[in-house]
Amino acid sequence: MKYVFGIDVGGTTVKMGLFETTGTLLDKWEMTTRTEQNGRYILSDIAKSLEQKMQQHQITKADVLGAGIGVPGPVTADGMVNHCVNLGWGKKYVTTELAELTGFSVKAGNDATLAALGEVWQGSGVGYQDVLLVTVGTGIGGGLVIDGHIVTGATGSGAEIGHICVNPHETKSCSCGKKGCLEQYTSATGIVRMAKKRLASSQTHSVLQDMQDFTAKDVIDAAKAGDILALEVVDSMAKTMGLALASCCAVADVALFIIGGGVSKAGDFLLNPIQKYYRMFAFHTQTEAKFRLAKLGNDAGIYGAACLII
Repeated sequence: MKYVFGIDVGGTTVKMGLFETTGTLLDKWEMTTRTEQNGRYILSDIAKSLEQKMQQHQITKADVLGAGIGVPGPVTADGMVNHCVNLGWGKKYVTTELAELTGFSVKAGNDATLAALGEVWQGSGVGYQDVLLVTVGTGIGGGLVIDGHIVTGATGSGAEIGHICVNPHETKSCSCGKKGCLEQYTSATGIVRMAKKRLASSQTHSVLQDMQDFTAKDVIDAAKAGDILALEVVDSMAKTMGLALASCCAVADVALFIIGGGVSKAGDFLLNPIQKYYRMFAFHTQTEAKFRLAKLGNDAGIYGAACLII
């Protein structure tokens, strides 16, 4: 029996999984991401954790086919992380360094891209070869799979859809430093920002006015309850997202969109209007692309990382 490891490095925790090459997840665990001193301990901590898990399961290095690793930043096809601010890394050859530390083969990719691969392999994307995963959380992440293979691009920044400019007249800056990014209108923080902006200019009463500090979930819950202002915010978010995804499909021509991330917990209440606006804006041959909610949740990254090796 051969085994692979799937690793998903986040700014707070590192999630890891031990898989059989059949795709069966045997064990999963996590540890704290030590980002001090520009993240110099992250890879060595991972190597030690993998070694401990191999001892626990009585697995030798000869039994391990390799390890896949996802990181929250651009990753080139040859495994170089092209600056990863959340981890303190500049340009770093993750595959080479982790392979030297572990003694087995390593492949790397962007975390959202690998989450997309995981969903195609074992999640909502099973049966599809051309898929765009959109993670709607604090920011907007994207992962693109074409013909069953992940798309990294020339700089490792393929499918950074959160930074498509959807409003060239925006005056506020996005976290990336640019202005008018999709993320500023459709992420969890974007939904809250747009709700506050609408509250400041609208005469319509909203239950959100009675909350000292509200979240994207509060906005969506208020919309579900029929709050007019909240409904307007959700509709605007869905329209902006639908327009952006139609633009993405004009380039990538995907058959399936998978929506994940914390905000996706709103389910069909959010998925249906996004799909409606997508079909309004999409090229005529692409209007029937399917929409599904992500299935693997926080495990998508480790599944995708393992799939890189398998």
